[in-house]
Amino acid sequence: MSDTAIIYLSCLAIVDTFYLVWVILIDLTLTFWLLQPFWHSHPWCGILGFLQYGSLYSSSWIVVVFTIERYLVLRSTAAKQHFYQPWVTKVTCVAIVLVSHVVSVPLGWINTVTPVNLTVDGENMRLPRCHYRDHTYSTVIVWITTFLSGGVPIVLVIIFNYLIGYHLCNASNLFTKEERRVMHGRSTRGMLRRTILLLGTVSVAFVVLSLPRFVTYCTLRTKYNHENFNRNDYNIPINVAGDLANMLQNLNSTTNFLLYCMVSRRFRRELVQVVTCKAKARKLSSVITHTTMKVFSVVDHKASPSREPVTVVLTNLKLIAE
Repeated sequence: MSDTAIIYLSCLAIVDTFYLVWVILIDLTLTFWLLQPFWHSHPWCGILGFLQYGSLYSSSWIVVVFTIERYLVLRSTAAKQHFYQPWVTKVTCVAIVLVSHVVSVPLGWINTVTPVNLTVDGENMRLPRCHYRDHTYSTVIVWITTFLSGGVPIVLVIIFNYLIGYHLCNASNLFTKEERRVMHGRSTRGMLRRTILLLGTVSVAFVVLSLPRFVTYCTLRTKYNHENFNRNDYNIPINVAGDLANMLQNLNSTTNFLLYCMVSRRFRRELVQVVTCKAKARKLSSVITHTTMKVFSVVDHKASPSREPVTVVLTNLKLIAE
């Protein structure tokens, strides 16, 4: 199994979980439970946006870097020796998360808190509300953020997954069917077809789940970013489209980790066993070890050297005369 793939996907699962906590557990849930959630006041109005976009940036770019690394490892032996080291992967993941949150700092100022007249249980109340600023600064930041968290990652994932599939096809065509059978013990044509199909599925799912939010978010924060626009009026089509796009983005964060795990044939086989209740009882350590995914991995098989030198003594040798 690939240690680097485990690290990348574990980090992806963590940042996606944080994104779901900030967006769903705190933002959406408390909106329906509480009349006055805490982020409608300073400084939480800006902090919550910073945390949400920091997690979103981290998730998108971990996927991008992971895909690029898999391509480089397939293309170059030198890249394989450099990237196929757990400490390099750990440093890369930490750097992505830190840079993502640093880049998200300007997003703390695209929101502002102002008092708004609301009708609650038939009574008029004036409560503070956190909403977008109607300024050029907010519009520029929103466009930059949307491209960095959605547009650019979508394009890069499509390009490098295509290059990975193209490289695998070319590498397979270097050998005849009989040679591949000798090397691998079986025909790899079916495995190659399934791998390319899964790569395409990953790319399409990433685009389908991320692209709608990219479009609707840019539209809402540019054309409709003014005080007279009611974001809660669902008679307006863009409000419905915006919420559906947010649902797809949340679904992407929920299934991201599972989607990349599905590339592993062992993971798929064990998932089917669990769903059909045919899985055998195992120890926890065994489950963690054998269910871990092998995603686009290139595994080094090295013979472990013996700890002590072995001395061979030949005795009872006879000279055979010609």
